[in-house]
Amino acid sequence: MLLSAIIKGLAIGLMLGISVGPVIFAIIKQSINNGHKGGVAFIVGVSVSDTLLVVLCNFFTQIFSSTGMLEKIIGFGGSFFLIGLGFYNFFLKKSLSNEDSEVIHKKLSNRDMASIFFSGFLMNTLNPAVILFWIATSASIMVSAKNYLPYEIQYRIVVFLTCLIFTFSLDISKVFLAGKIRNRLTPHNIHIVNRISGVIFIIFGLALLYGIYSGRVLTH
Repeated sequence: MLLSAIIKGLAIGLMLGISVGPVIFAIIKQSINNGHKGGVAFIVGVSVSDTLLVVLCNFFTQIFSSTGMLEKIIGFGGSFFLIGLGFYNFFLKKSLSNEDSEVIHKKLSNRDMASIFFSGFLMNTLNPAVILFWIATSASIMVSAKNYLPYEIQYRIVVFLTCLIFTFSLDISKVFLAGKIRNRLTPHNIHIVNRISGVIFIIFGLALLYGIYSGRVLTH
């Protein structure tokens, strides 16, 4: 149970970590304009937002899964959303670009740090794609966790805790490698990364879908 939960958590964290979207460019911009401390403050804000969204999404998906049938519907919906997101990343997602170049070292006041923290928190919290992602993931993991009764709650905690820690670690590494990452974020490379992340989303969604469809997932 523990190994399976850790692997699934790492897979979700990897999907988030390699996705090229507004957050990664904001991380690079903050790191370049405000130094490593600014980048870390931004990341902490994003991480706190993710943690809050995970808790809320798990809470609400649990409330709405009052019956076994509804539970499966939620799981199917979450799986199809992840698969759809994968196809979007693979075929349709546009390549963004960033023009900043060099990381600077800048002294920041506590007020500056708080402002950067809340900018990361709000950017992540108010992003509809992030909210939908966590709803879909929470719903799918809730259903697959039925395989591990009576350790369902522990399984879900390990999955999301592993995911959040791994994602946070990847984002921290982006802060300290901001200059190098920026130089690598050419339209061609971004296109390749989007396709890789798309494939990962599709595989993960299909794996969850298979677990539900094959009957391996237990219901009440």
